[in-house]
Amino acid sequence: MKANQAELPVRALCKTLRVSHSGYYDWLERPECAQAQANAVLLEQIRQAHAASDATYGVPRIQAELADQGIKAGHNRIAAVMRARGLRGVSRRRGWCVTTQRDKERRRAPDLVQREFTAIGINQLWVADMTYIPTWAGFVYLAVVLDVYSRKVVGWAFGQQQTAGLVIQALNMALITRKPQGVIHHSDQGSQYTSLDFGKRCKEMGVRPSMGSVGDAYDNAMAESFFASLECELIDRRNWKSFAEARMAIFTWIEGWYNPRRRHSGIGQKSPINFEKKLQDKAIAAVPAIAVLTFAHQWQLPGYSACTDFEVENHRRWLGIAQIRVCYKARQTFFPPNTCSLLNGMLRLAPGSYLVGQDCGLRT
Repeated sequence: MKANQAELPVRALCKTLRVSHSGYYDWLERPECAQAQANAVLLEQIRQAHAASDATYGVPRIQAELADQGIKAGHNRIAAVMRARGLRGVSRRRGWCVTTQRDKERRRAPDLVQREFTAIGINQLWVADMTYIPTWAGFVYLAVVLDVYSRKVVGWAFGQQQTAGLVIQALNMALITRKPQGVIHHSDQGSQYTSLDFGKRCKEMGVRPSMGSVGDAYDNAMAESFFASLECELIDRRNWKSFAEARMAIFTWIEGWYNPRRRHSGIGQKSPINFEKKLQDKAIAAVPAIAVLTFAHQWQLPGYSACTDFEVENHRRWLGIAQIRVCYKARQTFFPPNTCSLLNGMLRLAPGSYLVGQDCGLRT
């Protein structure tokens, strides 16, 4: 009626629609109800979260984003508001392209994963794969290494050819940033991963290679899922004229969005970096603050011999970082027995062997 009142009388429109003209004018002057006002505020908050995700987030991730901001809104309400305003996330509709080229003369590594993409800590299981990225100048290739536990991209490399050197670059980045011990590296049977150079690098760094079957995406499902997200959220929505433009876009998406900010349903709608940080904070909080120091100086306690500097690596099940040094300075601090028991357990020490009694001295 409001849109057509310039051409037709309001009374005629009201009569046609079988409403009173007084009721129409009352509706025009009536303020919005509390629910409509609240939905208008919620809509603006949803728009901001949706825009911050580059218009990729759907209802579940929008809800998690708002919850982190202290905004409580149900799934159905958010869905209704987004639907009314035409807001939606992107969905995965991946078309498959075979990039795996097996070298039948090379012996593949055994499958140590058997489609069980689970881990109880970081740096236990990595998955790796390659994909192609179209540009106006031709195809370029991206090799990645992901940590299964946190979904974080721990290593990646960008090149114009599918070579063993490309996957080794991605592996080297992961090794430098994570410094794992005995990690499983799972991939497909591409010739790059079965190459002698790649196998030699894995052996040098104590990495345990694992490979799935040929032509079965489920044997490397987590890496395929990552590339599906990359394609639907970035590659399918952008065009790049040069290799440099594509590389910068991939770098920004991985290091500026995927690792620090993009939410994952598999890790409680948290980003990989925030997920690892939360676990690290939780682990540190579980250790008495007095224990996160450094053994230093030679010292002597009555009945004990002089002790030199002592370092011990913490149990990696929680933190997975290079080292936590546990310290105690003689004559200054005394641990209660329950703290000694906790430290003995974490440091894998036999009861009474090192941290003992009220003074926690080192026995001769």
